[in-house]
Formats: sequence, C-alpha cells, structure tokens
Amino acid sequence: MNMPARPPKLKVARTVADLRAAVAGWRTAGERVALVPTMGALHAGHLSLIEMGKGLADRTVATIFVNPAQFAPHEDFDAYPRGEDRDAALLADVGCDLLFAPNAREMYPEGFATTVSVATGVSEPLEGVSRPHFFGGVATVVAKLLIQAGPDVAIFGEKDYQQLLVIKRMARDLDLPVEIVGAPTTRESDGLALSSRNAYLTPEERAAARALPAAMRYAVAALREGGEVVAVEGVVMASLVGAGFGKIDYVEVRDGATLERLGPGPVSSGARVFVAAWMGGTRLIDNWAV
Repeated sequence: MNMPARPPKLKVARTVADLRAAVAGWRTAGERVALVPTMGALHAGHLSLIEMGKGLADRTVATIFVNPAQFAPHEDFDAYPRGEDRDAALLADVGCDLLFAPNAREMYPEGFATTVSVATGVSEPLEGVSRPHFFGGVATVVAKLLIQAGPDVAIFGEKDYQQLLVIKRMARDLDLPVEIVGAPTTRESDGLALSSRNAYLTPEERAAARALPAAMRYAVAALREGGEVVAVEGVVMASLVGAGFGKIDYVEVRDGATLERLGPGPVSSGARVFVAAWMGGTRLIDNWAV
C-alpha cells in the first residue's frame, strides 16, 4: 500500500548569518521573500499568515522568538507556551520554506544597547497605557528581524491591530524597504480570536470567554445603527463584567487609521472597537471594525 508522502523536514536557521545566506540564495534566483514573525505556540491564525505569505512571495520565512524585551517583569515570559518541534512540524505541513529560531544571545548579544521606539501617535493609547513597555520591545525586535531577513513583505495579524499600526509607522519612519501587510483575525466557531494565550484558560473560563465576541458583535451592530459611543462602551463593559471578566483594561471606540478617540456621539465609517479584559489570570484582547 502506498503511504502518503510526508512533508520535508523544515530547514531551521539559528544565526543571522545562516538566515541571510538562505535569503541571498533566493534573491540570486530572483525570488520574492515573505516574513512571518511569531513567538511560537502556533495555531491556525499563524498558519493563515504563512498561507498569505505563499500567495505574496516565492519563499516564506517564519520566525520564532519569545522576545523578553516586550514583557514586563510581572508578566508571563517564563510561562509563555513553547514547543519548537510541534511548531516546526506545523510550518512544514503548510509549506513554509525556512524557520529562523534564534536564541536570546543571538538577538541581543552582550553589550546590546540600542532600542527602537515609536514615541507618539498610534503607540500612545490602549496598549500604550496598559503596557507602556510593550511597543518599545516590539518595535526593536521587529526592526531587527526586518533588517536581518530583508524580506519584500512582512505579514502580521490584525488581532494585534495596534501593533500592526505601530510596525507600519516604524517601517515608514525608518525607510525600511518592506511592505507591511495585515491579515484578518482567525476566530474559533464562537468568535473568540485565536491566541496562544487561550491555552491558559480553564474549560470554565473558555466557556465564559465567548461573551467577549458576543459583546463585540453587539457593539458593531449598535454603532452601525447610530448608537452613541459612550453608551455602547458602557453596555460592552457591563456585559463583560457580568460574564465573569475581572479587570477591564479598556473598551474604547477609536479611528481605525489614527487610533484617535471617537465619540461620545455616533461615529462614521472607519471606526474600530478595541477591548482588553482579564478572564481569570489570562488577558484577552480583540478589535472589530465597525
């Protein structure tokens, strides 16, 4: 009996030199390169970014690096889910060409003293208030990855919508020769956005978390029907608390391009609803276009 062919084992680069050598070979052959940066613990959302990369370029590189610079001391760096063998198998299955998986010393060698910061604008509200350390760490590591790989296009999920805007701003400001592309959020059947941190939820918490996408659906429908921003935000916040969410970091309606605060009255096109809320010890974020 003929057995189905197994996908080839994914090639893994551990150093910047090896990454650049692989990319240089593709460049010599005239091939376009897509980059998909991740922190691992891959799920269907990450794999959809790889699939998008394959449609936009001839070669696709995924990166896995749990970046210590974007975690505050009290956050979950040590507990963040890791499993490179599983992740590599998933990447091979969807036809990724290369995994770049450096260690911390490769990314931040001894004496490292440079940071990249998007100081104003899209970095300031929302996550910029709740996690003021976060975007400096993100901008620094993404700038490094873009410089290291030199891709034609880099793909980021819209679940982290503010992060996407910050990276676009950073790439424009630094004249990096790369197109930054956002990919639609991948969701579970009840609408909860896929996230590596969903693995932290207990079964009971996961069941209660379905209230988040339900509240977002309400908000979008109410705003489209002319509902006032402040009133809609209040209903969303109350529904999340009633469903068992603890601390609510924010529920805000903002402009989808500038992240300027909208309201208190009705909004026009281009608005987006943003939320960050804690279910037990797990912080969930989401955003929906109006």
